[in-house]
Amino acid sequence: MQSISTDKAILFNSFQTSIGEIELPARFTFPFYYEPHPLSVIAAGELQQFMQKQEAWSDKFGLNAEDKPLKTGKMFGVLVVQNEVGELGYLAAFSGKLDGPTNHFVPFVYNLPETDNFYTKGMRVIESLGVQINEAGNSPEMAKTKSDLENLKASAEKEIENYRVEMRNAKADRKKQRKALENSNSESNAEFLMEKLANESRHQRYLLKALEAEWQSKIQGAQKNYDVFKNELNRLIEERALSSADLQKQLFDKYRFLNRAGESKRLTEIIQADGLPPSGAGDCAAPKLLQYAFANTLKPIALAEFWWGASPKTTIRHHKKYYPACNSKCKPILNFMLKGMPLDLNPMWIEHGQNKELITVYEDDYILLVNKPFGLLSVPGKEINESVASRMIEKYGENPPMLVHRLDMDTSGLLLLAKSTKVHKNLQAQFLKRTVKKRYVALLEGECSLAEGVIDLPLRVDLEDRPNQMVCYAHGKRAVTQFEVTEIKNGKTRINFFPQTGRTHQLRVHAAHPLGLNCPIVGDILYGTDNDRMHLHAEYLEFKHPETRKMVSFEVKAEF
Repeated sequence: MQSISTDKAILFNSFQTSIGEIELPARFTFPFYYEPHPLSVIAAGELQQFMQKQEAWSDKFGLNAEDKPLKTGKMFGVLVVQNEVGELGYLAAFSGKLDGPTNHFVPFVYNLPETDNFYTKGMRVIESLGVQINEAGNSPEMAKTKSDLENLKASAEKEIENYRVEMRNAKADRKKQRKALENSNSESNAEFLMEKLANESRHQRYLLKALEAEWQSKIQGAQKNYDVFKNELNRLIEERALSSADLQKQLFDKYRFLNRAGESKRLTEIIQADGLPPSGAGDCAAPKLLQYAFANTLKPIALAEFWWGASPKTTIRHHKKYYPACNSKCKPILNFMLKGMPLDLNPMWIEHGQNKELITVYEDDYILLVNKPFGLLSVPGKEINESVASRMIEKYGENPPMLVHRLDMDTSGLLLLAKSTKVHKNLQAQFLKRTVKKRYVALLEGECSLAEGVIDLPLRVDLEDRPNQMVCYAHGKRAVTQFEVTEIKNGKTRINFFPQTGRTHQLRVHAAHPLGLNCPIVGDILYGTDNDRMHLHAEYLEFKHPETRKMVSFEVKAEF
């Protein structure tokens, strides 16, 4: 990796590989879904060769299993650019921070001054508040008032409950006395004694209220003493939160991004959501690269980002694999920076399902089974209307069959539809009760080390990178997949999946995740590498027919 220095001292890296035969792209890379351009692949390869030789980096990105504690990797990026004299080269960047020399990478969009600055001063205030919070929360005085309050509450509860027991026993005794008086022949004496028993009952209720009031007064006093310390602690916590938010806003206001037209906007102007931009916004590789290019009159040609190092435990990242820019942090920034630039089409907006045949596998008066081709949506999307549901309307009119379940756009195979609300309810209940037997067949990248087994990894949506799913033990929903390897050939694994739950992208994540099979499905653009198609097919369905009540099964073999 060789840098060419100019009077602007820009980090323009010349290609070491011959690129004369490679045609330039007509449009710039659509950063959120893309297949990297050959120039980007070459640039990334040269950067990776450079990175492999960096002995000065203390961070090994989790690639050295002997490192303790084990770290995870980081996203890096390359931007192919053309300088003012027409020469092609590339810029390099990393996301976040790098523990080691960074002189080969473009700088941060905003770099804090090394000398005393607003951020350092602000952090001192926040750290000081943290010390005060710790002291206040652990003060002996606060601990004593809290203990006094808890002891009073416990004593009150115990004494009041003991008195209630006494009242219940007295009530039972009065009941016996009343019964005895009812059988007595002395009416005048009985009337007197009955009134006496009633007065005893009223007096006990009065004493109970007095006891409760007495304890309530004591508890209120203790609560007041405790609240003096608790309120001060809450005040400090709130002050620290406000100071932190104010400091973050000051920092984000320093981030100003450029676009090709020379326009400049603050980060807080670009991301106008409630509250502050996400933590780390503006420090990802793609915005850094474009910012540097625009600031130094370099024309962006193509972009690619790749993961370097071990995968995190939650999201799916594979060493040296290419990934799109994230949605939560980067999308609004890149939308501004790329304004007016011709971009490649978003592959997610291309109607891949047009002209693909939707084959009927079985149909009667109650149900319909179709073999959905890959590339066709189950239901209309935000940008694409063509789907199984829309075709049902075209074919059946006002009362089309209703989808009982769904398949991802890139998944092919059996899809079940119901011809009435009653049938739909019956079939959905079978899916919810997990009595429907399903088998999927897939082709995986790599050789699976296990012949069979069960994957149990909870999943939820990745809030920072929708629609991707992530493993999350704290908030994820349980997802269980049984699997059975049927063939390993030419470095790929053919496998049967038997999902026990039906979470979004369940089979795709369970296949690709390091805690799952660590072998992405061939052609999975989200969790693996793009191909002519995603090699996942819903091959088999078995369920109880809603009308005949007999078990029925259907099978359609995959085309791959």
